[in-house]
Amino acid sequence: MAAEKQNPYKAVSAAPVKSFFVHMLTRDIRLEDAILDLLDNCVDGILRAKRSKPSPRRETSPYAGFWAEIKFDKTSFSIADNCGGIPWSLHEYAFRMGRDPSRPPDALGTVGAYGVGMKRAIFKLGTQCVIETKNATDAYEVDIPQGWMEDETNWSFPALPTKKMKHEGTTLVVGSLHPGISDRFSVDAQDFQSKLERMVATHYAFIIHKGLKVSINGIAVRPRPTKLLFTRSTRKAAKKIKEIQPFLFRTKTADGVEVFLAVGFTQPIPSLDQVENEQTEKRYSSEDAGWTIVCNDRAVVYCDRTELTGWGEAGIPRYHTQFIAISGVVEFKGDASKLPTTTTKRDVDASSPLYLQVKNKMREGMRIFTDYTNKWKARADESRDHMKAGTLLTLEEVKVESAHLKFTPTTTSVPPGEQYKPQLPTPKKLDSRYRRISYVKTVEDVQKVAEHMFDEPDMDPSEVGEACFDAFLKEAR
Repeated sequence: MAAEKQNPYKAVSAAPVKSFFVHMLTRDIRLEDAILDLLDNCVDGILRAKRSKPSPRRETSPYAGFWAEIKFDKTSFSIADNCGGIPWSLHEYAFRMGRDPSRPPDALGTVGAYGVGMKRAIFKLGTQCVIETKNATDAYEVDIPQGWMEDETNWSFPALPTKKMKHEGTTLVVGSLHPGISDRFSVDAQDFQSKLERMVATHYAFIIHKGLKVSINGIAVRPRPTKLLFTRSTRKAAKKIKEIQPFLFRTKTADGVEVFLAVGFTQPIPSLDQVENEQTEKRYSSEDAGWTIVCNDRAVVYCDRTELTGWGEAGIPRYHTQFIAISGVVEFKGDASKLPTTTTKRDVDASSPLYLQVKNKMREGMRIFTDYTNKWKARADESRDHMKAGTLLTLEEVKVESAHLKFTPTTTSVPPGEQYKPQLPTPKKLDSRYRRISYVKTVEDVQKVAEHMFDEPDMDPSEVGEACFDAFLKEAR
């Protein structure tokens, strides 16, 4: 029998090229988002510690007693915390590129779902890093040495025991910063720090409000949670008093994701004159308008005013300054892999079936307040009287107040759940004896008239116009 013909071909390697793999991993994430990924790891550590050491105090203030300190300059970046550390039992999952299917379930409330956040952040910043970590049973140090990227055969990081840390937590120090990163930490340091402080203040507003202390180069970050006007009723419901309250929706999906939605007003609506005047943005802040989407206490979208959150589609008007008083929050809680987030955890997955279903409710609630604004914008001063009785409440405070409201089941809608639809005040028909006068003049001309009549160039344009009319009316009489 003839010898069997030998296969001249060998196996084909599909091993990734390390430098290409890391480059692709880091190219599409902003520096700020990479740093927030590291802060996410701090919070996830708290949730692991909370699960292992439950206490009644942590149910109301789950992040109290924990801190994270971010520091950077032109030569290095560091983030240190007291958030429980990384158990050695998780080292394979914490330092490996990607999420192993055999990884044990994460603590409820974490946001890591892909296993790339910490590594991606490190390589976004530089080429060398030391991570020291300590928890109740382990204390070790992991080193990513200079030159590791060039060695295609080595995918391991050396680890050694350490006794440097005095508390349970993790300290991560990145050296050999990329030139562009070094410039942002030195040449553009002030602007970058201001931007990062704002992102932490908004994206971690819920967590900081619940106790976590975060500082950047020694400056404590103060939270900026979205707040909605809520009128606490003191009259009998039978009188059907119409008050300024948010639209609310809540549900729990079949796979355990809890959803709570609230949309309403953050401030009185602007008048027509204020909308048309260039000074409106100074008097009314657009920073708090739009939708904030929160996943496991972290904002993945903050004050969005685009089609992503329903503006300008399905009968909802595009965002305009006249809607500057409208804000909404959607909170998702559950298994991180079930939440509608992207791999960066700083954006919503717009194609997620869950998000698309909830977006229907976002638009339904938004329509109530855009309609109110359109009805009252010509009589904004009267509308302010309704808002004076309201109190600005955080989402957690709105949840507490919602216990006193009557929710209606929404079994015919998708997703099914229950909602509270406020009955907002409607304007009474104007007396036929009255007419509204409205016109537009340049800022310079309005200021000249205001200076002439009041010795004050920055008077409200509506007051200037009314004073002009009254002056000529007096002369005519």
